[in-house]
Amino acid sequence: MDTSPDVPAAAEAPTAVAPTPARKTPGLPEKKYKCQFCSRAFSRSEHRSRHERSHTKERPFKCLKCRSTFVRRDLLLRHDRTVHAKDGGTPLVSEVKRRPAAKPATPKTAAPKRNLELDTATLEQIEASSDGMVDLETAAMLMTDFHHKATAAMAAQENELDEPPVPYSPDHTTMFDNSVPYLSSALPMPQMPWDTFMAQPVNQPKAHSISSSVSGSQDSHVSQLSFNSASTAQPNHNQLPPLMERYPSGGDALAPGLQSLTGSMPISGPGTPNGLSPWPFMTGPVSPVDYRRSPGPSQPITSPKAPQIQSDEEYNRIYEHINQLNIEQSVSDFQLQSRTEVNACLSAYFNLFHHHMPFMHPESFHPGDTPAPLLLAILSIGALYTFNQDQAYRLHIGSKVLVNGFLQNKDFDSRKCPLYIMQSTLLNMIFASWSGDPKGLEFACSIKSLLAQMVAGNLYELKSRSDAREGAPPTHEAWLEDEGCRRTYYAVYIFFGMMTLTYNHTPAISFGEFDSLDLPSSESLWNLEVSDEDSWREHLTRSTIITVRVAHDSLFQGEPARYSAFATRVMINALFLEVWNHKRSFEALQDVVTEYKLRLALETWEHSLELCEPETIVVPLTAPHKGHPLIFNAMAAYRNTRARLEVDLKPVQEALRYHQPYEVAAAMINARGRVKRSQEMIKVVQECFNCIEIVALQGIKSVGKTSATNWSVEHPLCGLDLMVILSLWLYRLEHDEEPATEEELAMYNKIRNLFDDDSIETKLSTTVARLWGDMLNDVVVWGISQVMGDSFKYYSQALVGHEDETGMRTSPSASTPTMSSQGVTESLEIETVF
Repeated sequence: MDTSPDVPAAAEAPTAVAPTPARKTPGLPEKKYKCQFCSRAFSRSEHRSRHERSHTKERPFKCLKCRSTFVRRDLLLRHDRTVHAKDGGTPLVSEVKRRPAAKPATPKTAAPKRNLELDTATLEQIEASSDGMVDLETAAMLMTDFHHKATAAMAAQENELDEPPVPYSPDHTTMFDNSVPYLSSALPMPQMPWDTFMAQPVNQPKAHSISSSVSGSQDSHVSQLSFNSASTAQPNHNQLPPLMERYPSGGDALAPGLQSLTGSMPISGPGTPNGLSPWPFMTGPVSPVDYRRSPGPSQPITSPKAPQIQSDEEYNRIYEHINQLNIEQSVSDFQLQSRTEVNACLSAYFNLFHHHMPFMHPESFHPGDTPAPLLLAILSIGALYTFNQDQAYRLHIGSKVLVNGFLQNKDFDSRKCPLYIMQSTLLNMIFASWSGDPKGLEFACSIKSLLAQMVAGNLYELKSRSDAREGAPPTHEAWLEDEGCRRTYYAVYIFFGMMTLTYNHTPAISFGEFDSLDLPSSESLWNLEVSDEDSWREHLTRSTIITVRVAHDSLFQGEPARYSAFATRVMINALFLEVWNHKRSFEALQDVVTEYKLRLALETWEHSLELCEPETIVVPLTAPHKGHPLIFNAMAAYRNTRARLEVDLKPVQEALRYHQPYEVAAAMINARGRVKRSQEMIKVVQECFNCIEIVALQGIKSVGKTSATNWSVEHPLCGLDLMVILSLWLYRLEHDEEPATEEELAMYNKIRNLFDDDSIETKLSTTVARLWGDMLNDVVVWGISQVMGDSFKYYSQALVGHEDETGMRTSPSASTPTMSSQGVTESLEIETVF
């Protein structure tokens, strides 16, 4: 418990300072509740709690219709009554009173001169929404409102315009007063017909619906994605359709409201995207690193739709084809799901998994024409994201049976292997490797070399087709075939890299095998709808596509190159494998030149993000995605790669192969000697801090509920090494006899400021391990996350046990010995609670 003197107890607060009646302002209550993070005081405890959420970043009140979050319950109610008024919410009383009633026709008179002033209600609403912390976007929107009103006042329009659509803030709440008309000549922000974005009441359940479930108390709602599987709840006519129906990721590529605005929308500068669906608020193209940046002229922003089974005839054709394969002979109780459940799995795959590894082409993917092995592999991963694990395993085994039957054919030739077999094998290996079952990992390892041979043969065929064209540009259909081969090859390459990162497995594909291959294109070009070949050639000519060798050489020469988001993920994977190979060589300690070049390449890669190929395809996943998930995943791999240059946790990775949490935790504890205290280690700890800061700022509980479905499995895998390094570095700082340096103290305090005092039960090192494990165990899609979560749980307990054994555990309210030895001020003391 925090015993800091600047945070008085509640019982002592009223009598701590006796107010003087002569100085007390009439009508103003005493501000006796002080914030524990700053010097502000409040007259009511709930006001203090609301303000403290601005420090903790907690937003406990969540909308069940669109999953927006708020710091106060009344803001949630206002959001429901305004944004969702047409779908069951009740308009605010103040909103109803402000609505102008129908007036009889009267002769027009000269409009009185307007007083140019800011609306106080606007200021109060912004302050309430952000609790006094106004960000740049909100400030820009406030200045825009002021600009609009100033222009309208100076123009002194005689003709009153119709009431404009209500502009919304990034959290979908009303932002400005619409009593002042907006001029057509001053439109830095487009006035969109927002009503067309809101789906109409749904009478029939959709197969790809996602419903929100609520856990926690009434005052701390936590939303969690859950998919309708065997049963689909009938929607109420007063409720919005679920998320995938309201936003274009599961529907049309362009919302009706945007279709009517195409070509007429003015250029408006950076948009203000929302975490759930940023693109309706923007024009493009946009930067895949940060959707708020628009590097080009205005044009529609789209999101590819999830393929669906459109008719019962198509479903029956799939059902009969799979039944003819006699899968039930190898898989007990195997039966294809209903059409509704199959569509739900397809939506889950293409909306939640596909964006992290986009080798499938959604526009040309038709479930009725897809080979059964590939369809079952896709449905198995989709079933995982719908939390139907039993069905997921049956579909996975069914796909494996069909693929094995093809591979065992005596006429099998890896060079002539169909692309769908490689894609099916890749998805089955992904399913097995991250399932949390050691037998699944053994299966993946047993066919890893075979998959590498298949994609190598496919790459040879790709080069033969390219050489046959003799420099002529490919048709759109031919390019899609070639790009699908390239993307599948790179997806296999990235997956093999993740196996090396996680389990310390030797890579099955070397850089020299594909250095002359073109990097993958942008998602905009990959999902482009082409009307004719001439327009296709024009788009292809304008795109920036370079080879792997050119991009690689540019990185090692310190010259950032321009390529796509997918290519960015490929290049950081290549750099990681080079670091891995360098650390495994006998000359690693003496080869200072190579290590310098690797550091230069990593810095250049980070700088190259600013040049990333713009996109008109965006992905509506939850925060903290500022841009495309591939960039978010690439940054996770980048942080791990930077750490690998200093710390090698090979024993931990090898222990993880066998999926025994106790053994993994023991390997973590035994790795104490691998984490040194040095100036370079502080840079590594900074990368660890960047990793955990993302989680802390979003809220550990919130991330625990949503990251399993919205983040890639790459994040917990890349974060494993970082959190072990961070906790061991903190442990050494807390227990070493050597005094801490100023840089170490500053870093220690920066890490500690991420957590509440209540969450730090013992030492900070133990807290980091425990909270990270709790986050991984909260909601589980991939079994490997639970294995790592349990490992961190036992590891945190072992850290406490080691403290007990060595007798170095501090007494209550005592500062850490190494901290006090440096004469640390009271603000840097680490309070411990037992």
